[in-house]
Amino acid sequence: MAYRRTPAVQARLDAQRETVLQSAVLLLADRGYGGCTMAAVADRAGIATGSLYQHFANKAELSVELFRRVVNREIAAVHEALARQDTPQRRVAAVVETFAARALRVPRLAYALLVEPADAVVDGERLVFRRAFRDVIATEIAAALAAGELPEQDPVLTAAALVGAVGEALAGPLADPTDRAASEVVPALVSFTLRALGGRDDSDA
Repeated sequence: MAYRRTPAVQARLDAQRETVLQSAVLLLADRGYGGCTMAAVADRAGIATGSLYQHFANKAELSVELFRRVVNREIAAVHEALARQDTPQRRVAAVVETFAARALRVPRLAYALLVEPADAVVDGERLVFRRAFRDVIATEIAAALAAGELPEQDPVLTAAALVGAVGEALAGPLADPTDRAASEVVPALVSFTLRALGGRDDSDA
């Protein structure tokens, strides 16, 4: 007869898995992807390395779950920012501003998520992440076009270009947070976004 976990055992395992993921997020923010080994995560979580393998078969599997957790948190933050804006252009700018500002507040974590060399499965998750942000932006551009508020353009293409530009602009400051120019990145990206959409930035008045 196959063994079935009791509810108490399953609850304990679920709680331990949550502890592992929380510990992995903290470790990723502290040491980056390279320092987020199975042994290091287990040590941070206060469990034996063998126990960690009850939840994740290898580092790649753990990394994917870790990546998804942090990314979903960032997407939720972007949607909250969207709700506070009243025009499509400003909603798109809010996506860029929120994402960039949050990344610069935790540069080591953001660098690990966006730039640091990682396993192929993580690179695949990065592509999903970029597409998710692209789709959020494309939806807002499409709404602005429907309202006649922006010049004619391909919403998906513009959105993809914006996501790529934001990632490239952040790469340097995330790698070197002490760079004084890092403080200028967010407002510059907001201005760039509004102009790229075909609208006007406040400084253009």
